[in-house]
Amino acid sequence: EHEDTDLLLQALLEGQSYGAAAAEGTRCPSVSVSRNSPAKRDCLVVAVLCFGNLINFIDWFIVPGILLDLQKYFGLGDGKTGLLQTVFTLCYMLAAPIFGYLGDRYNRKIILGAGLFFWSGVTLGSSFITESHYRIFVLSRGLVGIGSASYSTIAPTIIADLFEEGKRTTVLSIFYIFIPVGSGCGYMLAAGMAKSTGDWHWAFRVTPCMGGLALLLLILLVPHRIQRRTAAHRALSISGSILEADEKPDFHRTAKTTWCQDVGSLVKNCSFVCSTLGLTAMAFVTGALGMWMPLFLYRAQLVQGIVPPCLQESCNSSNSLIFGGITIGTGILGIIAGAEAARRLRKRNNKADPLICATSMFISALCLYIALMVAQTNILSTFV
Repeated sequence: EHEDTDLLLQALLEGQSYGAAAAEGTRCPSVSVSRNSPAKRDCLVVAVLCFGNLINFIDWFIVPGILLDLQKYFGLGDGKTGLLQTVFTLCYMLAAPIFGYLGDRYNRKIILGAGLFFWSGVTLGSSFITESHYRIFVLSRGLVGIGSASYSTIAPTIIADLFEEGKRTTVLSIFYIFIPVGSGCGYMLAAGMAKSTGDWHWAFRVTPCMGGLALLLLILLVPHRIQRRTAAHRALSISGSILEADEKPDFHRTAKTTWCQDVGSLVKNCSFVCSTLGLTAMAFVTGALGMWMPLFLYRAQLVQGIVPPCLQESCNSSNSLIFGGITIGTGILGIIAGAEAARRLRKRNNKADPLICATSMFISALCLYIALMVAQTNILSTFV
């Protein structure tokens, strides 16, 4: 009943007619409220969620930014070092569907806040782990992955509910810009803190402070409940079909579907399955690059005799700083260029989105191959 009332109030604000009530000039007290206020509130909500996304991906890439220091501190080979990312990814992968299920049925603000508090606390705690407790450090990275899954899964759905279809893609693009920005900042923050303090542990003590600020902003500025903006959007069934205007939306029907029913319906969606497989392949490559590229660059420079071997307690982190800057710059450029290309080409070809994705990934694969091949002879070409 409350949802139907919200829809009626929105319709009156937009000057739409709803039967006798509109014909008789029925007016709700909220009509006199400026329409700029909800718009400002929505922008504040997006800003808070973007800030949280920034912290989320900074936490993801702190470890790769100081990977050489971690190897020296814990006495690790490459195999045990890679376990850090493997455990993180597995925990994230297993937790994401669970949080997706919970986000459809329970208060998303509470889930976001709990996840943010959880992973910030675990990150802070991991900065006090000694060299004899590597397994606990691995466990902490897995717990961070669980907390990150809660945020990455639910935050975009809140943005999607706040904005109509015409603005939704633009706002989500802004939200996703903070993925490369946060990733690059993670490298740079980790390397900068390790260099300035001489102790890599301090890299894990900055983001929890930022997480505390984000949690406070989340509590103060994000509404406890956010209703979907349009009736058609809210009437979407799990299969993606929209109810006709003369049909009465069955809101309770979608809320009572089981997790298995949801997954079964998604599996039948060929476009969703293919997009997911493509994203999985891309994440496989970018995850490997994100974890190992700074260390790979260091070893390539070591082979060329550009840098000396790392024998001191705090190793040279210049590659992490450079790679972080490249990640930020090219990530922003790629998202803006992709969104603009999709906007222009969609007018001429309704398959513009997948074509742009496929073309960009093919070009990226060629560039990646060239970068790996020239690393042993020219490090500048590898960066380019």
